[in-house]
Amino acid sequence: MWFQDEARIGQKNGRTRIWAKKGTRPRLPADQRYQNAYLFGAICPMHGKGAGLVLPAVTTEAMQRHLEEISLHVARGSHGVVLMDRAGWHQTGRLNVPKNLTIILLPPRSPEPSSRLRGPFGATVAPQPVENVWQYLRQNWLSNRVFADYEAILDASCDAWNSIIAMPDTIRSIGWRDWAYAGR
Repeated sequence: MWFQDEARIGQKNGRTRIWAKKGTRPRLPADQRYQNAYLFGAICPMHGKGAGLVLPAVTTEAMQRHLEEISLHVARGSHGVVLMDRAGWHQTGRLNVPKNLTIILLPPRSPEPSSRLRGPFGATVAPQPVENVWQYLRQNWLSNRVFADYEAILDASCDAWNSIIAMPDTIRSIGWRDWAYAGR
């Protein structure tokens, strides 16, 4: 089972908490420019794997390329199920879904399919596990910085994605949802 989503990475970056001496107010960089790229990402928590692409826009063509990338990471002889939200480029009839994938669209405004919305240590758990991956990437590699240009955005996005992909246990920890694997 794969969970898929997109994240905008760019010069209007978020800010995260940082450690500072008590009583001080650390300065954080801020950028007023608007260049950005989109990180298309999918994770398979069961196997600690991911498939991602950094692309200039969210379009049907970009989604097609991402589905083809996910398809390459599905184990030979297996069939992948990809859960995703209902963005227009996810549900268009123009997508040619690879034969080893099936898309399941989440219901609109879908809550976590359990009463527990907090994960270990009180962390908020999003219904779509990739949302937690975006949060992790931003907290560890993408926030509190200014990108010099578009190439720097692309490089930082690729570096962040490659860093998380190199940590399969982190993917399992962030992405695991009991409801997704119930009855397995």
